[in-house]
Amino acid sequence: MPLPFLTADRDGDDLATAAPTPITPTTTDATGTAAAAPATAASPSPEDPEDPYDTRHRWRRPYSPGPLRVGGAAVVLLLAGYVLLSALIIALAGSWIGAGVCGAVGALLITLAVRLVRTGIWVGPQGLRQLRLLSGTTLAWSEVAGVRMVQQPVRLLGLPRTVQGQVLLVERAQGEPLPALVSNHGADFLGRPLAFAAAAYAVEDWVAEFKD
Repeated sequence: MPLPFLTADRDGDDLATAAPTPITPTTTDATGTAAAAPATAASPSPEDPEDPYDTRHRWRRPYSPGPLRVGGAAVVLLLAGYVLLSALIIALAGSWIGAGVCGAVGALLITLAVRLVRTGIWVGPQGLRQLRLLSGTTLAWSEVAGVRMVQQPVRLLGLPRTVQGQVLLVERAQGEPLPALVSNHGADFLGRPLAFAAAAYAVEDWVAEFKD
């Protein structure tokens, strides 16, 4: 036979566990018609902070250094670490002159590694800067005629041996172009022709934007 009290208990449980239906507030206009109240707008999310690297007021290199350049700098830094460790051991042994010499050599190696990583073409609001390992040249934008890719013999990894390749040439408004520094056979783009083409186009775009 049916058991109505069980059915009633089950219905009560369902009602007890059911989620309450949200009540939409209503407002009454001048004509007496009830209308739904506007939903409260979500609080605006805080604005993202400005990217410190996304600014035109600093020097930047439009491309990333290649793996060979980064690896060479890492080897130089590793050697500098060994030299500085030797300086510490020599200092603990009581030879301050030898420790000072080793410390100076270690600092020189660190500077060399930093210069090795920073070698390349940089652009900024003041102009164009071409940094070599031991020297650099900065041109104001009024002195820069343009940047273009040129087919010519280039040095293989900066060695005396030359091969036919492409270079990114910086032309001056007056005078000879800057010495070729970035090529598809350099430490940044050896064996990476697509990366070299992308870097060349990026430098050309930045130069065009700053000159405009």
